[in-house]
Amino acid sequence: MDRRNCLQLMAATGCSAIGLPVCAANSERLRIGLTAVILADQVAFLSRCGRYLSERVGCEVSFVARESYQSILELLASDQIDVAWICGYPFVRDEANLSLFAVPLYQDKPEYQSYLIRPKAAKNPVKGWADLRGKVLAYSDPLSNSGWLVAQVQLAKVHLRSRDLKRTFFAHGHRNVAEAVAARLADVGAIDGYVWETMRLQGMAAVAQTEVVWRSDFFGFPPLVTNQGSNHPYAPGLQSALLTMHQDETGRELLRALNLTGFTKGSASMFDSIRRQAQTVPGSGVAA
Repeated sequence: MDRRNCLQLMAATGCSAIGLPVCAANSERLRIGLTAVILADQVAFLSRCGRYLSERVGCEVSFVARESYQSILELLASDQIDVAWICGYPFVRDEANLSLFAVPLYQDKPEYQSYLIRPKAAKNPVKGWADLRGKVLAYSDPLSNSGWLVAQVQLAKVHLRSRDLKRTFFAHGHRNVAEAVAARLADVGAIDGYVWETMRLQGMAAVAQTEVVWRSDFFGFPPLVTNQGSNHPYAPGLQSALLTMHQDETGRELLRALNLTGFTKGSASMFDSIRRQAQTVPGSGVAA
């Protein structure tokens, strides 16, 4: 069993990512839902991070991993998790029911870019969105800003529709997008620029075999959210632990592993650009 499947098994069976028994009472634990972490040793990392946060919060902090944002949101809506690390797009789509909990800082800013990537040394390489006619495009997730929504806006700008492409498919994860493009299963991929850059820093082969064709403007970084009106007794402690991680060496080490520099409380206005572009995409679920 590989590490990813091991993590999913632990999540599905209710095992804690930090190797401790799950508390019976929900008020005595905090469960953070997230999609795949972009690390080769994600199980070990989540174990370290869980221990670190548990010590500072005063209750068990565990992680629940799923493959899609939709699955994470369903867990949050049914109170099977307490905090969800999602994307800015599903946040603006359902912000009436969600509250910002914390926003990661990438290079000291709560923002990131979307990339369009292609294989290196490709024959007849794509040079931009206008070249996608008859090509295969890999998306990340139907609820991803950088991995789907941005692409819809850019395709519309060059007067292309999905039917004008040879094929599109969801790779279910930004790392999987890079790997699909590297393997030439897709001519191009819509990917989170932060993920691609982090994979590059870690020396991952998929990034060494791909290159960036296009970069978007900046968007609000994928946030951590809770249900609107959530009042978990340990939530303030978790939020404080995240906001102060950069102040001690262990916290900084964990942040460096994720290529982050800290967390901020954030504000809904950080996601205005995502909200505006979603309003231009039919079927986005965000009203104009």
